[in-house]
Amino acid sequence: MLTEKPAYYDVRSDFWKRHWEMAQGYDAFIEGANPKFAERWRERAERTPELTEEQLDRLRGYGRELNVLIYAGAWCGDCARTGPMLKRIADACGEKATVKVIARATSEELQNELRILGALRVPVVVFLSEDFFEVGREGDRTLSVYRAKTAREVGRKFDAGILTPKAISAEFNEWVDIFEKTMIMLRLAPFYRKRYND
Repeated sequence: MLTEKPAYYDVRSDFWKRHWEMAQGYDAFIEGANPKFAERWRERAERTPELTEEQLDRLRGYGRELNVLIYAGAWCGDCARTGPMLKRIADACGEKATVKVIARATSEELQNELRILGALRVPVVVFLSEDFFEVGREGDRTLSVYRAKTAREVGRKFDAGILTPKAISAEFNEWVDIFEKTMIMLRLAPFYRKRYND
């Protein structure tokens, strides 16, 4: 006989909670990295756009906890470009949004969970609720970055690169949209509406 289960649950919540606890705070991750790699993350942070007032309005005021787990390698150029964007956007969501980074080498179990096309690709971002329910995951690159890569590698259209201000802005805007979607999903989740009586 099947046991009665709650209407809302995530069989992986213990898995995600365990890996969240293994992860480091964003600043601690960078401070603990090889100085050469840490400098690249800091330099990329200086290129990261500020959020517009319109973007800030879209990200604030949802009243839900958001845990953003970045699966990364300090050595990874895509991670160094994306990590500062994710941190800036999460900070804009308010004090209930927290970012942690877990190094790819930390857990073979996590490596197997987050494989993309069979490979150990980074970064992968896993969005988690306060109960460590998975809300979504994104990785390893956004659409605009893949368009540039396709142009460069297989000759489809013009490639303006991924570190130009225009390219960085396009990627940043995609991440803002992903965060907004995640915050809306959390705000509208029936069990959280019931929990917070809103």
